[in-house]
Amino acid sequence: MQLALSAEDQKFREQMRTFFTTEVSEDIRRAVIEGRELTKEQIVESQQTLNKAGLAVPHWPTEWGGQDWSDLQRHIWNEEMQRAGVPTPLAFNASMIGPVLAQFGSQEIKERFLPKTANLDIWWSQGFSEPDAGSDLASLRTTAVKDGDDWVVNGQKTWTTLGQYGDWIFTLVRTDPDVKKQAGISMLLIDMTSPGLTVRPIELIDGGHEVNEVWFEDVRVPAENLVGELNSGWTIAKFLLGNERVGVAPVGTTKRILARAKSLAGERASEPLLAARIAELENDLLALELTALRVVAHSADGEPHPASSVLKLRGTELQQAVSELMVDLAGPASIASGAGGDSALDEWTHHTTPTYLNLRKASIYGGSNEIQRQIISRTILGL
Repeated sequence: MQLALSAEDQKFREQMRTFFTTEVSEDIRRAVIEGRELTKEQIVESQQTLNKAGLAVPHWPTEWGGQDWSDLQRHIWNEEMQRAGVPTPLAFNASMIGPVLAQFGSQEIKERFLPKTANLDIWWSQGFSEPDAGSDLASLRTTAVKDGDDWVVNGQKTWTTLGQYGDWIFTLVRTDPDVKKQAGISMLLIDMTSPGLTVRPIELIDGGHEVNEVWFEDVRVPAENLVGELNSGWTIAKFLLGNERVGVAPVGTTKRILARAKSLAGERASEPLLAARIAELENDLLALELTALRVVAHSADGEPHPASSVLKLRGTELQQAVSELMVDLAGPASIASGAGGDSALDEWTHHTTPTYLNLRKASIYGGSNEIQRQIISRTILGL
């Protein structure tokens, strides 16, 4: 089963496919397809190529670089981008703080930050999770105390992905400790070169440096860097996390990797048990794709539909399931570094185990899958 497209939408798909496969650097796309880590420069180059063509932030308001596309066209854009191996526009910019500033920011903040955010002239980091406030984000303890025209920030954030590249960090802080914990939170935009702000690396299970700790020691933040109303941070955070959960269901990427798995399997793909396993994954991915379309179509006034939790839950489960299939198919070759050969088999397999290990985090970030099940049970099933 495939989505049936009108002639107009089929033409749109071909336009997107042509652009992504001809305008974005082949070296960058090959690195993505082979599972290699991109450099900061490659990520910036790719997003600036998209932004120059008006394709980096199509879901934003048109006055800030968005496109007046249908929900289906946005889906096609995303699917073809992932299919071609084009890096998705940096989520912290395109899917998180950009939509937040467009929705809640003052006109001055929009003009100051949105163009540079779309073009990745500013690399944003996310300052949400803390050592004792991950899925229970409302328990955060980083404080901001008003002192004249500044906020003075103290505390710690953790699991700050790619924070080593960050120019600015959008940060949830406690501005009122005397009210219900969700009610006393605000969002500040903080320059990461500010005195008193320190970024420290955290080494991952696969040996990589992707996440960080960020420490704030009497960091002074101008009062005008407050996003929205004072103590409205929890409302803003829910809006942002809803967008993040939609983004962590990369159907196109997972479909591309599953196609690689079938290629790696070769004649084995016709064996009954393996064929059934692959078919089940393909069907689950189709169901996820259709659910993603429904979520986009039923999101009102820019606020994500509660079913975005379903996308996060199933999307990450399927990412993990497909990466596990890759490891099973590669066998012992999956643990090879790839440094000693350049065979076709090596190309398919030498990043398999690091990817598998790295994706164990997928069911934790963006709100753990256990939390998503609770959200689904309350807001969708009414339990």
